[in-house]
Amino acid sequence: MNRLILCYLFIAVFGFVACSDENTAAPVSGESSAVDESSSSDVAQSSSVVRSSSSTKKLSSSSTRSATISSSSWQTPSSSSRNDVISSSSGDSGSGAGMTSSSNADTSTAVKADTTKITYALKRFDGPLTNPHKGFTVPTEGLWTFVPEFEYGPYGSLNNKAWDLISYGSGYQKWNKLNPAKGVYDWTELEKLLNSLAEHNMGYALRVLPYSPSFVRGNNTPEEEYDWTPSFVYEMGAKKVTATLQWNGYRAAVPVWNDPVYLQAAKEFAKALAEKYDGDPRIEYIDVRTFGEWGEWHASHLDGSEMPSDSIEMDMLNYYASVFKKTQLVLPSSGMGDVYTHALSLGITKRDDGFIGIPGRPDSLVRAYKANLPTIAENIAGYKTMLEYTDVIPGGYLKWTPQRWVDAITTAHLTYYVLDQDSDCGYNFYKDNKALADSMSKVVGYNFTVSQAELTTIADAKGSTSSLNITIKNTGVAPCFFDVYLVAEFVDSLGTVLTQIGETVLIPKGTFKDASSQKFLFTYKAATGETSVAKLPGVTVALSLYESEANFKNGKNPTVRFDNDGILENKKLLLKR
Repeated sequence: MNRLILCYLFIAVFGFVACSDENTAAPVSGESSAVDESSSSDVAQSSSVVRSSSSTKKLSSSSTRSATISSSSWQTPSSSSRNDVISSSSGDSGSGAGMTSSSNADTSTAVKADTTKITYALKRFDGPLTNPHKGFTVPTEGLWTFVPEFEYGPYGSLNNKAWDLISYGSGYQKWNKLNPAKGVYDWTELEKLLNSLAEHNMGYALRVLPYSPSFVRGNNTPEEEYDWTPSFVYEMGAKKVTATLQWNGYRAAVPVWNDPVYLQAAKEFAKALAEKYDGDPRIEYIDVRTFGEWGEWHASHLDGSEMPSDSIEMDMLNYYASVFKKTQLVLPSSGMGDVYTHALSLGITKRDDGFIGIPGRPDSLVRAYKANLPTIAENIAGYKTMLEYTDVIPGGYLKWTPQRWVDAITTAHLTYYVLDQDSDCGYNFYKDNKALADSMSKVVGYNFTVSQAELTTIADAKGSTSSLNITIKNTGVAPCFFDVYLVAEFVDSLGTVLTQIGETVLIPKGTFKDASSQKFLFTYKAATGETSVAKLPGVTVALSLYESEANFKNGKNPTVRFDNDGILENKKLLLKR
Protein backbone atom coordinates (compact mmCIF):
# COMPACT_ATOMS: atom_id res chain seq x y z
CA MET A 1 0.00 0.00 0.00
CA ASN A 2 2.81 2.46 0.93
CA ARG A 3 4.48 1.82 -2.40
CA LEU A 4 1.23 2.55 -4.25
CA ILE A 5 0.64 5.80 -2.38
CA LEU A 6 4.19 6.95 -2.95
CA CYS A 7 4.00 6.23 -6.66
CA TYR A 8 0.83 8.31 -6.82
CA LEU A 9 2.54 11.17 -5.04
CA PHE A 10 5.52 11.01 -7.38
CA ILE A 11 3.23 11.22 -10.43
CA ALA A 12 1.10 13.98 -8.91
CA VAL A 13 4.11 16.18 -8.25
CA PHE A 14 6.19 15.46 -11.32
CA GLY A 15 3.48 14.74 -13.87
CA PHE A 16 3.01 18.34 -14.86
CA VAL A 17 6.72 18.82 -15.59
CA ALA A 18 6.48 16.69 -18.69
CA CYS A 19 5.80 18.46 -21.94
CA SER A 20 4.03 16.79 -24.81
CA ASP A 21 4.68 17.56 -28.44
CA GLU A 22 3.93 21.17 -29.30
CA ASN A 23 1.05 20.42 -31.58
CA THR A 24 -0.84 18.11 -29.27
CA ALA A 25 -2.05 20.74 -26.83
CA ALA A 26 -5.82 20.91 -26.51
CA PRO A 27 -7.24 23.75 -28.59
CA VAL A 28 -8.71 26.73 -26.82
CA SER A 29 -12.45 27.03 -27.18
CA GLY A 30 -14.80 29.87 -26.32
CA GLU A 31 -16.07 27.94 -23.31
CA SER A 32 -14.72 28.49 -19.83
CA SER A 33 -12.96 25.49 -18.35
CA ALA A 34 -14.28 24.12 -15.09
CA VAL A 35 -12.64 25.21 -11.87
CA ASP A 36 -11.03 22.32 -10.03
CA GLU A 37 -9.93 23.18 -6.49
CA SER A 38 -9.09 20.27 -4.22
CA SER A 39 -7.29 19.60 -0.97
CA SER A 40 -5.77 16.34 0.21
CA SER A 41 -3.56 15.00 2.99
CA ASP A 42 -1.05 12.22 2.45
CA VAL A 43 1.47 10.54 4.71
CA ALA A 44 4.97 9.72 3.52
CA GLN A 45 7.89 8.09 5.30
CA SER A 46 10.23 10.92 4.27
CA SER A 47 10.58 13.60 1.64
CA SER A 48 13.41 14.86 -0.48
CA VAL A 49 14.04 17.71 -2.89
CA VAL A 50 14.69 16.67 -6.47
CA ARG A 51 15.85 19.07 -9.18
CA SER A 52 14.73 18.44 -12.75
CA SER A 53 16.97 19.28 -15.67
CA SER A 54 15.86 21.71 -18.35
CA SER A 55 17.28 23.20 -21.52
CA THR A 56 15.64 26.53 -20.81
CA LYS A 57 17.69 29.71 -20.78
CA LYS A 58 16.97 31.53 -17.54
CA LEU A 59 17.65 35.18 -16.81
CA SER A 60 18.15 35.37 -13.07
CA SER A 61 18.53 33.15 -10.04
CA SER A 62 16.64 32.90 -6.77
CA SER A 63 17.06 30.59 -3.83
CA THR A 64 13.33 30.26 -3.35
CA ARG A 65 11.79 30.63 -6.82
CA SER A 66 12.37 29.19 -10.27
CA ALA A 67 10.80 29.11 -13.73
CA THR A 68 11.42 26.86 -16.68
CA ILE A 69 10.19 26.21 -20.18
CA SER A 70 9.39 22.53 -20.20
CA SER A 71 11.08 20.46 -22.84
CA SER A 72 9.14 18.41 -25.35
CA SER A 73 9.71 15.17 -23.46
CA TRP A 74 10.28 13.87 -19.93
CA GLN A 75 13.46 15.06 -18.29
CA THR A 76 15.29 12.73 -15.95
CA PRO A 77 15.46 14.40 -12.52
CA SER A 78 19.00 15.36 -11.63
CA SER A 79 20.40 16.64 -8.37
CA SER A 80 22.66 19.05 -10.27
CA SER A 81 19.81 21.05 -11.81
CA ARG A 82 18.48 24.24 -10.19
CA ASN A 83 14.70 23.94 -10.50
CA ASP A 84 13.15 22.64 -7.32
CA VAL A 85 10.22 20.26 -7.28
CA ILE A 86 9.13 18.15 -4.32
CA SER A 87 9.11 14.38 -4.50
CA SER A 88 7.91 11.92 -1.88
CA SER A 89 10.12 8.87 -1.53
CA SER A 90 9.45 5.43 -0.16
CA GLY A 91 11.09 3.98 2.90
CA ASP A 92 11.75 0.90 0.80
CA SER A 93 14.84 0.67 -1.34
CA GLY A 94 14.17 2.24 -4.76
CA SER A 95 16.16 2.56 -7.93
CA GLY A 96 14.14 5.33 -9.59
CA ALA A 97 15.84 8.68 -10.22
CA GLY A 98 15.15 11.16 -7.48
CA MET A 99 14.12 8.50 -4.95
CA THR A 100 15.81 8.14 -1.57
CA SER A 101 15.91 4.94 0.42
CA SER A 102 15.91 4.12 4.13
CA SER A 103 17.43 0.99 5.65
CA ASN A 104 14.76 0.96 8.36
CA ALA A 105 11.33 2.27 7.43
CA ASP A 106 10.13 1.96 11.04
CA THR A 107 12.57 4.67 12.22
CA SER A 108 11.50 7.23 9.57
CA THR A 109 9.56 10.29 10.69
CA ALA A 110 6.10 10.62 9.17
CA VAL A 111 5.42 13.98 7.46
CA LYS A 112 1.91 15.17 6.71
CA ALA A 113 1.54 17.02 3.38
CA ASP A 114 -1.49 19.11 2.37
CA THR A 115 -2.03 19.59 -1.36
CA THR A 116 -4.25 22.28 -2.87
CA LYS A 117 -4.85 22.48 -6.59
CA ILE A 118 -6.55 25.30 -8.52
CA THR A 119 -7.41 25.07 -12.21
CA TYR A 120 -8.12 28.49 -13.68
CA ALA A 121 -11.01 29.27 -16.01
CA LEU A 122 -9.92 30.42 -19.46
CA LYS A 123 -11.67 31.74 -22.54
CA ARG A 124 -10.71 33.78 -25.58
CA PHE A 125 -10.91 37.57 -25.70
CA ASP A 126 -14.04 38.82 -27.46
CA GLY A 127 -13.15 41.52 -29.96
CA PRO A 128 -10.26 42.75 -32.13
CA LEU A 129 -6.78 42.42 -30.68
CA THR A 130 -3.73 44.48 -31.60
CA ASN A 131 -0.16 43.70 -30.56
CA PRO A 132 3.26 45.18 -31.37
CA HIS A 133 5.43 44.15 -34.33
CA LYS A 134 2.63 42.51 -36.29
CA GLY A 135 -0.83 43.15 -37.70
CA PHE A 136 -2.48 45.75 -39.89
CA THR A 137 -1.45 49.19 -41.10
CA VAL A 138 -2.92 51.99 -43.20
CA PRO A 139 -1.13 54.89 -44.93
CA THR A 140 0.19 57.37 -42.37
CA GLU A 141 2.08 59.78 -44.58
CA GLY A 142 2.20 62.76 -42.24
CA LEU A 143 1.13 64.44 -39.03
CA TRP A 144 -2.19 65.35 -40.62
CA THR A 145 -3.27 61.73 -40.06
CA PHE A 146 -3.92 62.53 -36.40
CA VAL A 147 -5.67 65.90 -36.66
CA PRO A 148 -9.47 66.08 -36.18
CA GLU A 149 -9.84 67.75 -39.57
CA PHE A 150 -8.87 64.49 -41.29
CA GLU A 151 -12.25 62.79 -41.29
CA TYR A 152 -10.84 59.29 -41.81
CA GLY A 153 -8.23 59.57 -39.07
CA PRO A 154 -8.51 58.19 -35.54
CA TYR A 155 -9.98 61.50 -34.33
CA GLY A 156 -11.97 62.36 -37.46
CA SER A 157 -15.69 63.02 -37.75
CA LEU A 158 -16.45 59.60 -39.26
CA ASN A 159 -15.37 57.77 -36.07
CA ASN A 160 -13.33 55.40 -38.24
CA LYS A 161 -13.14 52.24 -36.11
CA ALA A 162 -10.66 50.64 -38.50
CA TRP A 163 -8.06 52.29 -36.28
CA ASP A 164 -8.94 49.76 -33.58
CA LEU A 165 -7.05 47.21 -35.72
CA ILE A 166 -4.04 49.35 -36.67
CA SER A 167 -0.83 48.43 -34.86
CA TYR A 168 1.76 50.38 -36.89
CA GLY A 169 1.98 53.15 -39.45
CA SER A 170 3.44 52.98 -42.94
CA GLY A 171 4.25 55.23 -45.84
CA TYR A 172 6.88 56.59 -48.18
CA GLN A 173 9.40 59.39 -47.95
CA LYS A 174 11.09 61.16 -50.87
CA TRP A 175 14.82 60.61 -51.23
CA ASN A 176 15.45 64.20 -52.40
CA LYS A 177 13.67 65.63 -49.33
CA LEU A 178 15.70 63.57 -46.87
CA ASN A 179 18.97 64.10 -48.77
CA PRO A 180 18.75 67.57 -50.42
CA ALA A 181 22.49 67.95 -51.03
CA LYS A 182 25.57 65.75 -50.99
CA GLY A 183 26.36 64.89 -47.39
CA VAL A 184 23.33 66.85 -46.16
CA TYR A 185 20.39 65.06 -44.53
CA ASP A 186 17.15 66.52 -43.24
CA TRP A 187 15.27 64.19 -40.88
CA THR A 188 13.04 66.92 -39.43
CA GLU A 189 9.66 65.93 -40.88
CA LEU A 190 10.35 62.22 -40.54
CA GLU A 191 11.25 62.72 -36.87
CA LYS A 192 7.98 64.53 -36.25
CA LEU A 193 6.04 61.67 -37.82
CA LEU A 194 7.93 59.00 -35.88
CA ASN A 195 7.35 60.81 -32.61
CA SER A 196 3.67 61.29 -33.34
CA LEU A 197 3.26 57.59 -34.14
CA ALA A 198 5.15 56.64 -30.98
CA GLU A 199 2.74 58.77 -28.94
CA HIS A 200 -0.02 56.60 -30.37
CA ASN A 201 1.91 53.39 -29.56
CA MET A 202 2.72 52.70 -33.18
CA GLY A 203 5.94 52.12 -35.06
CA TYR A 204 6.58 53.04 -38.69
CA ALA A 205 7.37 50.99 -41.79
CA LEU A 206 9.68 53.19 -43.85
CA ARG A 207 10.02 53.34 -47.62
CA VAL A 208 12.31 55.92 -49.25
CA LEU A 209 11.37 56.23 -52.92
CA PRO A 210 13.65 57.45 -55.74
CA TYR A 211 10.87 57.69 -58.32
CA SER A 212 7.07 57.64 -58.74
CA PRO A 213 5.45 57.63 -62.21
CA SER A 214 2.07 58.24 -60.55
CA PHE A 215 2.84 61.96 -60.57
CA VAL A 216 3.59 62.20 -64.29
CA ARG A 217 0.54 64.17 -65.48
CA GLY A 218 1.74 65.19 -68.91
CA ASN A 219 4.76 65.46 -71.18
CA ASN A 220 5.77 68.71 -69.50
CA THR A 221 5.42 67.67 -65.86
CA PRO A 222 8.40 69.10 -63.91
CA GLU A 223 10.83 66.28 -63.27
CA GLU A 224 11.18 66.99 -59.55
CA GLU A 225 7.48 66.16 -59.10
CA TYR A 226 8.01 62.50 -59.97
CA ASP A 227 11.78 61.93 -60.07
CA TRP A 228 12.75 62.02 -56.39
CA THR A 229 16.42 61.23 -56.98
CA PRO A 230 18.31 64.23 -55.52
CA SER A 231 19.38 66.76 -58.14
CA PHE A 232 22.99 66.72 -56.90
CA VAL A 233 23.25 63.09 -58.09
CA TYR A 234 22.70 64.25 -61.67
CA GLU A 235 24.98 67.25 -61.14
CA MET A 236 27.72 64.77 -60.20
CA GLY A 237 27.28 63.02 -63.56
CA ALA A 238 24.58 60.38 -63.11
CA LYS A 239 22.69 59.76 -66.34
CA LYS A 240 18.96 59.65 -67.04
CA VAL A 241 16.88 58.47 -70.00
CA THR A 242 13.49 59.38 -71.44
CA ALA A 243 10.84 56.68 -71.20
CA THR A 244 7.18 56.33 -72.19
CA LEU A 245 4.50 55.46 -69.62
CA GLN A 246 2.48 52.55 -70.94
CA TRP A 247 -0.86 53.56 -69.44
CA ASN A 248 -1.07 57.07 -70.89
CA GLY A 249 1.80 57.50 -73.39
CA TYR A 250 3.37 60.40 -71.49
CA ARG A 251 7.10 60.92 -71.81
CA ALA A 252 9.15 61.18 -68.61
CA ALA A 253 12.76 61.25 -67.43
CA VAL A 254 13.98 58.16 -65.56
CA PRO A 255 17.28 57.51 -63.74
CA VAL A 256 19.68 55.02 -65.30
CA TRP A 257 19.46 52.46 -62.54
CA ASN A 258 22.91 50.91 -63.08
CA ASP A 259 24.78 54.22 -63.38
CA PRO A 260 27.81 54.04 -61.03
CA VAL A 261 27.32 57.62 -59.76
CA TYR A 262 23.68 56.83 -58.95
CA LEU A 263 24.64 53.59 -57.20
CA GLN A 264 27.30 55.29 -55.07
CA ALA A 265 24.89 58.05 -54.04
CA ALA A 266 22.30 55.42 -53.09
CA LYS A 267 24.83 53.64 -50.88
CA GLU A 268 25.90 56.87 -49.19
CA PHE A 269 22.27 57.57 -48.35
CA ALA A 270 21.83 54.02 -47.01
CA LYS A 271 24.82 54.55 -44.72
CA ALA A 272 23.42 57.83 -43.39
CA LEU A 273 20.00 56.26 -42.89
CA ALA A 274 21.51 53.39 -40.93
CA GLU A 275 23.60 55.71 -38.77
CA LYS A 276 20.43 57.58 -37.89
CA TYR A 277 17.85 54.81 -37.58
CA ASP A 278 19.35 51.32 -37.33
CA GLY A 279 17.86 49.79 -34.19
CA ASP A 280 15.50 52.71 -33.59
CA PRO A 281 12.49 51.19 -31.78
CA ARG A 282 10.17 53.54 -33.68
CA ILE A 283 11.00 51.76 -36.97
CA GLU A 284 9.22 48.49 -37.73
CA TYR A 285 11.15 47.69 -40.90
CA ILE A 286 12.77 49.44 -43.87
CA ASP A 287 12.22 48.57 -47.52
CA VAL A 288 15.28 48.67 -49.76
CA ARG A 289 13.71 50.88 -52.44
CA THR A 290 16.74 51.75 -54.57
CA PHE A 291 15.50 50.74 -58.03
CA GLY A 292 12.54 51.16 -60.34
CA GLU A 293 9.00 52.53 -60.26
CA TRP A 294 7.99 53.33 -56.69
CA GLY A 295 11.27 51.64 -55.73
CA GLU A 296 9.64 48.26 -56.37
CA TRP A 297 12.58 46.84 -58.35
CA HIS A 298 10.81 46.83 -61.70
CA ALA A 299 10.34 49.19 -64.66
CA SER A 300 7.47 47.29 -66.23
CA HIS A 301 5.39 50.40 -67.07
CA LEU A 302 8.28 52.48 -68.43
CA ASP A 303 9.18 51.67 -72.02
CA GLY A 304 12.82 52.66 -72.41
CA SER A 305 13.91 52.01 -68.83
CA GLU A 306 15.85 48.91 -67.85
CA MET A 307 16.53 47.40 -64.45
CA PRO A 308 20.16 46.68 -63.44
CA SER A 309 21.63 43.18 -63.50
CA ASP A 310 21.09 40.68 -60.72
CA SER A 311 24.68 41.13 -59.60
CA ILE A 312 24.17 44.89 -59.10
CA GLU A 313 20.92 44.30 -57.22
CA MET A 314 22.59 41.74 -54.96
CA ASP A 315 25.50 44.10 -54.35
CA MET A 316 23.05 46.76 -53.15
CA LEU A 317 21.46 44.23 -50.78
CA ASN A 318 24.92 43.33 -49.50
CA TYR A 319 25.62 46.95 -48.73
CA TYR A 320 22.35 47.52 -46.89
CA ALA A 321 22.94 44.39 -44.84
CA SER A 322 26.44 45.62 -43.96
CA VAL A 323 25.21 48.93 -42.51
CA PHE A 324 21.91 47.80 -40.97
CA LYS A 325 22.71 45.39 -38.14
CA LYS A 326 19.46 45.58 -36.13
CA THR A 327 16.48 46.86 -38.11
CA GLN A 328 14.62 44.39 -40.33
CA LEU A 329 15.22 45.03 -44.03
CA VAL A 330 12.73 44.15 -46.76
CA LEU A 331 13.08 43.29 -50.45
CA PRO A 332 10.22 44.86 -52.49
CA SER A 333 7.75 43.03 -54.67
CA SER A 334 9.68 42.44 -57.84
CA GLY A 335 12.91 41.21 -56.34
CA MET A 336 12.68 37.66 -57.60
CA GLY A 337 14.70 34.56 -58.45
CA ASP A 338 18.36 34.55 -57.42
CA VAL A 339 18.01 38.05 -55.96
CA TYR A 340 15.24 36.84 -53.65
CA THR A 341 17.33 33.83 -52.62
CA HIS A 342 20.29 36.09 -51.89
CA ALA A 343 18.15 38.44 -49.83
CA LEU A 344 16.98 35.58 -47.62
CA SER A 345 20.58 34.51 -47.06
CA LEU A 346 21.24 37.99 -45.67
CA GLY A 347 18.21 37.93 -43.38
CA ILE A 348 16.33 40.36 -45.64
CA THR A 349 12.68 39.39 -45.90
CA LYS A 350 10.14 39.85 -48.70
CA ARG A 351 7.03 41.91 -49.26
CA ASP A 352 4.46 41.58 -52.02
CA ASP A 353 2.29 44.40 -53.35
CA GLY A 354 0.20 42.30 -55.76
CA PHE A 355 -1.87 40.51 -53.14
CA ILE A 356 -5.19 38.92 -54.12
CA GLY A 357 -5.19 40.58 -57.54
CA ILE A 358 -2.53 38.28 -59.03
CA PRO A 359 -2.73 34.48 -58.69
CA GLY A 360 0.12 32.81 -56.84
CA ARG A 361 1.48 35.90 -55.15
CA PRO A 362 0.80 34.69 -51.59
CA ASP A 363 2.70 31.48 -52.37
CA SER A 364 5.79 33.50 -53.30
CA LEU A 365 6.14 34.67 -49.68
CA VAL A 366 6.28 31.15 -48.27
CA ARG A 367 10.03 31.04 -48.93
CA ALA A 368 10.55 33.94 -46.51
CA TYR A 369 8.31 32.28 -43.92
CA LYS A 370 10.33 29.05 -44.19
CA ALA A 371 13.49 31.12 -43.67
CA ASN A 372 11.99 32.20 -40.33
CA LEU A 373 11.45 35.79 -41.43
CA PRO A 374 8.32 37.96 -41.21
CA THR A 375 6.30 38.32 -44.41
CA ILE A 376 4.66 41.54 -45.59
CA ALA A 377 1.91 42.28 -48.10
CA GLU A 378 -0.21 44.98 -49.66
CA ASN A 379 -3.16 44.53 -51.99
CA ILE A 380 -2.58 45.27 -55.65
CA ALA A 381 -4.97 48.23 -55.37
CA GLY A 382 -7.34 49.86 -52.94
CA TYR A 383 -10.28 47.87 -51.59
CA LYS A 384 -12.96 49.77 -53.57
CA THR A 385 -10.97 49.39 -56.80
CA MET A 386 -10.49 45.65 -56.30
CA LEU A 387 -14.23 45.15 -55.86
CA GLU A 388 -14.65 46.27 -59.47
CA TYR A 389 -12.25 43.71 -60.96
CA THR A 390 -13.83 41.09 -63.25
CA ASP A 391 -11.51 38.12 -62.64
CA VAL A 392 -10.32 38.13 -66.25
CA ILE A 393 -7.01 36.27 -66.11
CA PRO A 394 -4.57 36.75 -67.85
CA GLY A 395 -4.61 40.44 -68.59
CA GLY A 396 -6.78 41.44 -65.67
CA TYR A 397 -6.87 41.10 -61.93
CA LEU A 398 -8.77 39.00 -59.44
CA LYS A 399 -11.65 40.59 -57.56
CA TRP A 400 -11.38 41.03 -53.79
CA THR A 401 -13.52 38.51 -51.87
CA PRO A 402 -13.55 37.62 -48.17
CA GLN A 403 -12.40 34.07 -48.87
CA ARG A 404 -9.50 35.20 -51.06
CA TRP A 405 -8.48 37.63 -48.35
CA VAL A 406 -8.39 34.93 -45.67
CA ASP A 407 -6.65 32.45 -47.97
CA ALA A 408 -3.97 34.98 -48.94
CA ILE A 409 -3.18 35.84 -45.31
CA THR A 410 -2.97 32.23 -44.15
CA THR A 411 -1.09 30.95 -47.20
CA ALA A 412 1.62 33.60 -46.88
CA HIS A 413 1.80 33.33 -43.07
CA LEU A 414 1.65 37.11 -42.95
CA THR A 415 3.13 39.08 -40.08
CA TYR A 416 2.36 42.54 -41.54
CA TYR A 417 -0.49 43.57 -43.85
CA VAL A 418 -1.70 46.86 -45.31
CA LEU A 419 -5.41 46.93 -44.46
CA ASP A 420 -6.15 49.34 -47.29
CA GLN A 421 -4.06 51.75 -49.33
CA ASP A 422 -6.64 54.34 -50.36
CA SER A 423 -6.99 57.74 -48.74
CA ASP A 424 -10.05 56.62 -46.77
CA CYS A 425 -7.62 54.66 -44.54
CA GLY A 426 -9.57 51.43 -44.35
CA TYR A 427 -12.90 53.09 -43.55
CA ASN A 428 -14.97 51.40 -46.27
CA PHE A 429 -13.16 48.10 -45.89
CA TYR A 430 -13.85 47.93 -42.16
CA LYS A 431 -17.43 49.10 -42.54
CA ASP A 432 -18.09 46.20 -44.93
CA ASN A 433 -16.01 43.52 -43.17
CA LYS A 434 -15.85 44.40 -39.46
CA ALA A 435 -16.45 40.92 -37.99
CA LEU A 436 -14.03 39.24 -40.39
CA ALA A 437 -11.35 41.88 -39.91
CA ASP A 438 -11.70 41.67 -36.12
CA SER A 439 -11.20 37.91 -36.22
CA MET A 440 -8.23 38.16 -38.58
CA SER A 441 -6.49 40.62 -36.25
CA LYS A 442 -5.82 37.50 -34.15
CA VAL A 443 -4.56 35.53 -37.14
CA VAL A 444 -2.02 37.88 -38.76
CA GLY A 445 1.34 37.36 -37.08
CA TYR A 446 1.66 35.76 -33.65
CA ASN A 447 -1.26 35.44 -31.21
CA PHE A 448 -0.63 34.07 -27.72
CA THR A 449 -3.48 32.29 -25.95
CA VAL A 450 -3.21 30.71 -22.50
CA SER A 451 -4.91 27.36 -22.97
CA GLN A 452 -4.23 25.82 -19.54
CA ALA A 453 -3.26 27.19 -16.13
CA GLU A 454 -3.04 25.28 -12.85
CA LEU A 455 -1.58 26.13 -9.45
CA THR A 456 -0.61 23.33 -7.08
CA THR A 457 0.51 24.10 -3.52
CA ILE A 458 2.06 21.40 -1.31
CA ALA A 459 2.55 22.25 2.36
CA ASP A 460 4.30 20.14 5.01
CA ALA A 461 6.44 20.63 8.12
CA LYS A 462 9.27 22.06 6.02
CA GLY A 463 7.16 24.82 4.45
CA SER A 464 5.19 25.03 1.22
CA THR A 465 5.86 24.96 -2.51
CA SER A 466 3.47 26.47 -5.08
CA SER A 467 3.93 25.32 -8.67
CA LEU A 468 2.22 27.22 -11.48
CA ASN A 469 1.91 25.15 -14.63
CA ILE A 470 0.69 26.97 -17.75
CA THR A 471 0.38 26.17 -21.44
CA ILE A 472 0.48 28.91 -24.06
CA LYS A 473 -0.42 28.39 -27.70
CA ASN A 474 0.50 30.61 -30.64
CA THR A 475 -2.76 30.65 -32.59
CA GLY A 476 -1.53 33.10 -35.23
CA VAL A 477 -0.04 32.19 -38.62
CA ALA A 478 3.53 33.32 -37.92
CA PRO A 479 6.18 33.14 -35.20
CA CYS A 480 6.88 36.01 -32.84
CA PHE A 481 9.88 37.83 -34.35
CA PHE A 482 11.13 39.62 -31.26
CA ASP A 483 12.27 38.51 -27.82
CA VAL A 484 9.44 38.04 -25.33
CA TYR A 485 9.84 37.97 -21.55
CA LEU A 486 7.21 36.01 -19.64
CA VAL A 487 6.43 36.95 -16.03
CA ALA A 488 4.10 35.32 -13.48
CA GLU A 489 3.05 37.13 -10.31
CA PHE A 490 0.79 36.64 -7.31
CA VAL A 491 -1.66 39.56 -7.20
CA ASP A 492 -4.70 40.53 -5.17
CA SER A 493 -8.22 40.71 -6.60
CA LEU A 494 -7.52 44.19 -8.02
CA GLY A 495 -4.33 43.11 -9.76
CA THR A 496 -1.93 44.70 -7.26
CA VAL A 497 1.34 42.75 -7.31
CA LEU A 498 2.24 40.88 -4.11
CA THR A 499 5.30 38.99 -5.36
CA GLN A 500 6.80 37.44 -8.47
CA ILE A 501 6.44 33.70 -8.96
CA GLY A 502 9.73 32.16 -9.99
CA GLU A 503 11.96 33.87 -12.52
CA THR A 504 11.47 35.90 -15.67
CA VAL A 505 11.63 33.60 -18.71
CA LEU A 506 13.07 34.62 -22.05
CA ILE A 507 11.38 33.30 -25.20
CA PRO A 508 13.89 34.13 -27.98
CA LYS A 509 12.62 35.68 -31.21
CA GLY A 510 11.51 33.28 -33.90
CA THR A 511 11.30 30.31 -31.52
CA PHE A 512 7.61 30.37 -30.64
CA LYS A 513 6.25 29.01 -33.90
CA ASP A 514 2.72 29.39 -35.18
CA ALA A 515 0.26 26.62 -34.25
CA SER A 516 2.62 25.39 -31.53
CA SER A 517 2.26 25.25 -27.76
CA GLN A 518 4.83 25.70 -25.02
CA LYS A 519 4.56 24.73 -21.37
CA PHE A 520 6.00 26.77 -18.53
CA LEU A 521 6.52 25.93 -14.87
CA PHE A 522 6.96 28.63 -12.21
CA THR A 523 7.76 27.70 -8.60
CA TYR A 524 7.36 29.75 -5.40
CA LYS A 525 8.49 28.55 -1.97
CA ALA A 526 7.66 29.63 1.58
CA ALA A 527 9.85 28.37 4.40
CA THR A 528 8.57 26.91 7.65
CA GLY A 529 6.78 29.59 9.63
CA GLU A 530 6.29 31.88 6.63
CA THR A 531 2.81 32.63 5.35
CA SER A 532 2.48 31.36 1.80
CA VAL A 533 1.29 34.16 -0.47
CA ALA A 534 -0.64 31.58 -2.45
CA LYS A 535 -2.80 30.87 0.60
CA LEU A 536 -3.83 34.47 1.29
CA PRO A 537 -7.53 35.33 0.73
CA GLY A 538 -8.35 36.69 -2.72
CA VAL A 539 -4.92 35.97 -4.15
CA THR A 540 -4.72 34.97 -7.80
CA VAL A 541 -2.16 34.95 -10.62
CA ALA A 542 -1.31 37.55 -13.27
CA LEU A 543 0.66 36.72 -16.43
CA SER A 544 2.55 39.31 -18.46
CA LEU A 545 4.56 39.50 -21.67
CA TYR A 546 7.26 42.17 -22.01
CA GLU A 547 9.44 43.26 -24.90
CA SER A 548 12.39 43.64 -22.52
CA GLU A 549 13.28 42.47 -19.03
CA ALA A 550 14.34 46.04 -18.21
CA ASN A 551 10.79 47.26 -18.71
CA PHE A 552 9.56 44.74 -16.16
CA LYS A 553 12.29 45.54 -13.65
CA ASN A 554 11.63 49.28 -14.02
CA GLY A 555 7.94 48.85 -13.24
CA LYS A 556 6.61 49.56 -16.72
CA ASN A 557 3.45 47.93 -18.01
CA PRO A 558 3.72 45.02 -20.44
CA THR A 559 3.20 45.76 -24.13
CA VAL A 560 2.01 42.38 -25.43
CA ARG A 561 -1.51 41.18 -24.72
CA PHE A 562 -2.73 37.61 -24.39
CA ASP A 563 -5.78 36.58 -26.39
CA ASN A 564 -7.73 35.77 -23.22
CA ASP A 565 -10.59 37.25 -21.29
CA GLY A 566 -9.39 39.01 -18.13
CA ILE A 567 -6.92 41.53 -19.57
CA LEU A 568 -6.43 44.39 -17.12
CA GLU A 569 -5.97 48.02 -18.12
CA ASN A 570 -2.22 47.57 -17.71
CA LYS A 571 -2.34 44.65 -20.22
CA LYS A 572 -1.63 41.95 -17.64
CA LEU A 573 -3.80 38.82 -17.77
CA LEU A 574 -5.65 38.18 -14.49
CA LEU A 575 -6.36 34.46 -14.12
CA LYS A 576 -9.81 33.67 -12.76
CA ARG A 577 -10.86 30.72 -10.64
